[in-house]
Amino acid sequence: MHRFALLLLGLLAAIAAIAADKGKTVEDPYLWLEDIHSAKATEWVREQNARSVAALKADPSYQKNYESILKVLDATDRIPYGNLDHQYVFNFWQDAEHPKGVWRRTTITDYANPIPHWEILLDLDKLAADEKENWVWKGADCASTLTRCLISLSRGGGDAVVIREFDLSTKRFLKDGFTLPEAKSNATYLNGDDQVLFGTDFGPGSMTSSGYPRIVKLWKRGKATGDKAITVYEGKPTDVASQVTVFHDPKWFDTAIVVRARSFFESEYFEVTLDADAGPRIPVPLSADLKGAIGGQLIFTLRDDWTLPDGRRVAKGSLIALPLHKTKAVDVNKSQDLPTDAHDVAVLYTPGPHASIDEVSTGRDAVYASIYDNVVGSVHAFRLVDGKWADKKLDLPAGGSTHIISTNDFGSEAYFSFENFLRPSTLYADKGDDRPVEIKSLPARFDASGLETEQFEATSKDGTKVPYFVVRRKDAEGPAPTILYGYGGFEISLTPSYSANIGRLWLAKGGTYVLANIRGGGELGPAWHEAALKTHRQHAFDDFAAVAADIERRGITTPAQLGIMGGSNGGLLVSTVMTQHPELLGAVVCQVPLIDMLRYTHIGAGASWIAEYGDPADPKMAAYIHTYSPYQNVSAKKKYPPVFFVTATSDDRVTPVHARKMAAKMEAQGHSVMFYENTDGGHAAAANHKQAAEMWALSFVYLARELGL
Repeated sequence: MHRFALLLLGLLAAIAAIAADKGKTVEDPYLWLEDIHSAKATEWVREQNARSVAALKADPSYQKNYESILKVLDATDRIPYGNLDHQYVFNFWQDAEHPKGVWRRTTITDYANPIPHWEILLDLDKLAADEKENWVWKGADCASTLTRCLISLSRGGGDAVVIREFDLSTKRFLKDGFTLPEAKSNATYLNGDDQVLFGTDFGPGSMTSSGYPRIVKLWKRGKATGDKAITVYEGKPTDVASQVTVFHDPKWFDTAIVVRARSFFESEYFEVTLDADAGPRIPVPLSADLKGAIGGQLIFTLRDDWTLPDGRRVAKGSLIALPLHKTKAVDVNKSQDLPTDAHDVAVLYTPGPHASIDEVSTGRDAVYASIYDNVVGSVHAFRLVDGKWADKKLDLPAGGSTHIISTNDFGSEAYFSFENFLRPSTLYADKGDDRPVEIKSLPARFDASGLETEQFEATSKDGTKVPYFVVRRKDAEGPAPTILYGYGGFEISLTPSYSANIGRLWLAKGGTYVLANIRGGGELGPAWHEAALKTHRQHAFDDFAAVAADIERRGITTPAQLGIMGGSNGGLLVSTVMTQHPELLGAVVCQVPLIDMLRYTHIGAGASWIAEYGDPADPKMAAYIHTYSPYQNVSAKKKYPPVFFVTATSDDRVTPVHARKMAAKMEAQGHSVMFYENTDGGHAAAANHKQAAEMWALSFVYLARELGL
């Protein structure tokens, strides 16, 4: 056998051994930090926090930064973004008086006024104090009758929630209402307020390997949960999750759909029938992504091309509609199922080569899509007129990001927003005539008159052109301290956004900000995402390094002045680029990251991301992951830029394990490391404005110190 082949087999065997036994191996001296709440691990976190906080808060600029951010976060002139529901706008609001927040509502008419009259529905600070619980708001799902709502509350901000039923008329929780104990649950009303479709932890074997419910049940008022509730659907333990979504349509009827997520990017959809059973599988490809329902039509976007029986090819990235009543039973074992009549599939929009559909929302009368071309947004309204879909681009500003804030299932209204790096967010209301009108705008949080935004392209290692934005002073002469931010995963797009933090604490002081639109994200459509999946993951890291090198080549910054920042998958990005290209960097801020990629499937909800990263239980995949996994590749023999890890104990999605282990390992190797772990906040690492202000003040002080701003 060829010597190279022998070496490869040896490497595969070694990686397989590391990945075996759920990845637990004596070769990892920091495995004890995975016991999140153990006394030893807790003491290590306390010592790390004390050292980092003492050093950073001693900086004269820390308190100014903290107060500056907190002032903006607590400002009463913020836009109170809300959800349209019947004649109301519902809003969750936090400020200095209500740090945990209040859930409130006002009428649509009054909301358009500069100072609406809000009706307080639930004061979370009072509830937490009365019940002696560290409640963090996680949202509300209201019945179509708008009489009762299912409130989700988290202890500390993690993904696991307690669900309790709330009466809107009395503004009280119902003692005998629908209630679910703490778990990663999903629940929604069906046909009024006396039935709930839900998934939760029913005991051993009821959750998937990713830690989410796999069983959907129907719970009727007055009946017990558990075995006495009617089982509607049951997925497999290897799935990511099985959950249900209900689309309310007063012109049609409530449409309840069970979503069986076979992987993060592949799902099967089943309509819940009147017999409370999951009916035939809806005949769309596994990669179709359900976005909503309107007038008996289901709305999807496609991640892959779809060839219909009549030969038509519907391109990936397209927005399509399929009449629900035209579907029929299909073979659920096939990955590519088709509707009875190919002509039933209507294509509403197909993006061009540099375009993508970023957001889709259905209202009572229209389908709205936020569509980006070369990372610049617009909003289109699609209406079904005489059996055909009409497309109208709405009159919103150009040169920035457009977002769909809310659409009304029970009215014609819709809200949109526009912003860019230098223009504060503006809220637009559409009464249903496709004529959005500005009703609220965020006051400027920093002086942008001397700043400008430019868009460039970097050439990645394989020749791919990678777009990125640069925000800096118009009169900039020579290189300046720069923050480069990126994500590059899960088809999530990074688009121009107005950030008071970056503006006040970085740009206003002469710093430069760069946003990279690397592969793995969704900025240029599904193909842009697919280009960095699994064994192509290195493309994302190469793209980010290419942007770093390009801004240095252009004289925008220098390696000593360049700091990189990213969170979650972005934390994996910056920690990997740090280990691969330390020569390009001056500092790193790594937030709530994934880092130990050979064990990620056994930490938190990691098993749900196999479709993105690949499964390290597969020796070939493990061998590839090993080539970039930061935890396995960091070395005492290399010199790395100083790095600041930020995470949260209550993060039950990624968990603080990755950051803890990497920080401990790098510190033992003699590298410059700081570590900060907040208790609350879950994957956001902050549960209220004070915690958020502290986290960002620490991060910006760190970067300013290391990069010379």
